[in-house]
Amino acid sequence: MHPLAKRKLILGSTSVYRRELLGRLRIPFSVESPHVDEAALPGETPAALAQRLALAKAQAVAARFPEAVVIGSDQVADLDGTALGKPGEHGRAVLQLRQMSGRVVVFQTAIAVVCMASGFCQQSLAPVKVKFRELSDAEIENYLQAEKPYDCAGSAKSEGLGIALLERIDNDDPTALVGLPLIRTAALLRAAGIDLLT
Repeated sequence: MHPLAKRKLILGSTSVYRRELLGRLRIPFSVESPHVDEAALPGETPAALAQRLALAKAQAVAARFPEAVVIGSDQVADLDGTALGKPGEHGRAVLQLRQMSGRVVVFQTAIAVVCMASGFCQQSLAPVKVKFRELSDAEIENYLQAEKPYDCAGSAKSEGLGIALLERIDNDDPTALVGLPLIRTAALLRAAGIDLLT
């Protein structure tokens, strides 16, 4: 038996979206807050930021639970190299959606799986290219009032009404845009000795 096969699995995230997605894999897991500063470093690209934070989240929780296998994930909206994070409030969400109107945005979704006790540490990045429609101010306002996506990078929930803001989605891991790339998650868990189908 693989040495990690019987270890506890922890999702190092407070995101309800990631919790719901990981639940689709039908494997027992618990949730712990990573308490990680999400500020970008000077000159850091959105992809590098997402990868660093995913690893930092996994490592922060793994430091508290060294025997567990810990999943960390992060998503950053990348508009021509500029990182757009969670807006947090209405005014910033309006500005983000105006910026993204008619543009291609790459949602950089990173995942890391760590086990301190065994020394296991692997990462993956799942970029998703999203083309936004040309959005009117009325459409932006109506959308934000309906869905209030202030806790989502880029101010849009593709799994909800936010899909109506979009013209096209290009990716190879369908759940990555929601916040946790499950194809890559399953692959990393297999590498860690956790086979979901046995």
